[in-house]
Amino acid sequence: MAEPPPPPPACGYLPRLAGEGWTEGDSLRFSNTLTIGANALGLALTDDQIGRLLNYLGLLLKWNKVYNLTALRDPEDMLTHHLLDSLAVIAPLRRHTQGRSMRLLDVGSGGGLPGIVIAICCPEVAVTCIDAVAKKIAFVRQAAGALGLPNLHGVHGRVETLRDSFDVVTSRAFAALADFAAWSTAALAINGVWMAMKGKPPIDEIAALPSNVNVFHVEPLTVPGLNAERHLVWMRLQNQVSCDAHENREHEI
Repeated sequence: MAEPPPPPPACGYLPRLAGEGWTEGDSLRFSNTLTIGANALGLALTDDQIGRLLNYLGLLLKWNKVYNLTALRDPEDMLTHHLLDSLAVIAPLRRHTQGRSMRLLDVGSGGGLPGIVIAICCPEVAVTCIDAVAKKIAFVRQAAGALGLPNLHGVHGRVETLRDSFDVVTSRAFAALADFAAWSTAALAINGVWMAMKGKPPIDEIAALPSNVNVFHVEPLTVPGLNAERHLVWMRLQNQVSCDAHENREHEI
């Protein structure tokens, strides 16, 4: 197997990827696009966080040539469809955590989406990315070191085998809601919540959920530069007391 390409230097400045067709001017343009998009999402990201996100994009581009982490190849498409798409969940997640330290599990994380983006933007959240494909978790672990993210961990395996529990269990286009909930219920802490990233409102998937899973909020998301529907589905086990900001809000579609 070919050796993975070296990671871009960690953090603190805009990356310049020689040989990738990514010039210093491109880096500045991507930085501006990312900053404007983050502001549109109500996020005031620091220069350090912008730098880490762009370095993550560079790392994803390099490893993708060897390990096929994502079908997208163009960095501008990756920025919109991956980074900004994942950034859209940060404000809702922060409303839920209220600044509290929490443990979050990203199921079927692939190339670390949204887990790595969450780890960069929410240092108070301990993020574990799990995937059944070893090369994808190798990438997540490499990214944790290269980007200087002590709150990011990668686990190779299936979510059903986990013995740890998490306050938030999330996924991005991973599986139908019923399967997602069934496979990850054992990983959900008492009073924990599921936060599933979906495209169009998953009306049929919600109807297929078992009676012990309660959808308490379906939140529409607007991703800057992306002309597609996005929704965040919040769920919890029935008869558990929730302490989050959405406690008394019934879901709407």
